Amino acid sequence: MGRGRVQLKRIENKINRQVTFSKRRSGLLKKAHEISILCDAEVALIIFSTKGKLYEYSTDSCMDRILEHYERYCYAEKALQNTEPESQGDICQEYGKLKNKIEALQKSRSHLMGEKLETLSLKELQHLEQQLETALKHIRSQRTQLLLNSIAELQRKEKSLLEHNSLLEKKITENESTTAMTQDTKRKQQRQEQESSSPPPFINDIPTLNLGTYPVSHGEEVAEPPLTRVNSNSLPPWMLRSITLEDNESYAA
Repeated sequence: MGRGRVQLKRIENKINRQVTFSKRRSGLLKKAHEISILCDAEVALIIFSTKGKLYEYSTDSCMDRILEHYERYCYAEKALQNTEPESQGDICQEYGKLKNKIEALQKSRSHLMGEKLETLSLKELQHLEQQLETALKHIRSQRTQLLLNSIAELQRKEKSLLEHNSLLEKKITENESTTAMTQDTKRKQQRQEQESSSPPPFINDIPTLNLGTYPVSHGEEVAEPPLTRVNSNSLPPWMLRSITLEDNESYAA
């Protein structure tokens, strides 16, 4: 025997209703996918569960484009319907609603700016004050958050600069120590080269004083050799004084 016709009505059992929803939803999504492929049609499917959860399907994930197409189509249909004389009254009514809404917004703005408060009652003034206090709390919290973010950013930059400064100081110290060691090494090398190149301080020429005459040999007097000029700058003061005294005595004799 064939299956009997199912009577469509709300399922009272919550569990059965949820199971049926899951099965029918899956089948509906599958059918939407099949018709979009078989017939090359643009399909958009939107499902909301009883708990408000959204399930949707659209061809090639272009839900926005399909909805925009739908809105243009509906607007065109409404434009055709509004050609009738009765549509003029709807337009005027809609215009009046929009105008009243704009005036209410302008009035509320002027009240928030502290203007035209004479027409407000005590309850309306209290409500306006509460709105302003809420707005001030929100503004202060936003300002505090911005200040905290700015302080945290400045502290991060300060830490980074301090680390960079310490690295630079370390490099400078290392460069100074390396330079000092290099200079000390060069001085030692120059000193060693000078010591190796200069001869030892030997006294080659000893100044002599030839005063008076030589002793007589075999009864003959030897001629007196010429006096050797001694550089006074190379002799100590006591020797210069003795030489001067001897010269004076020889000239006196």
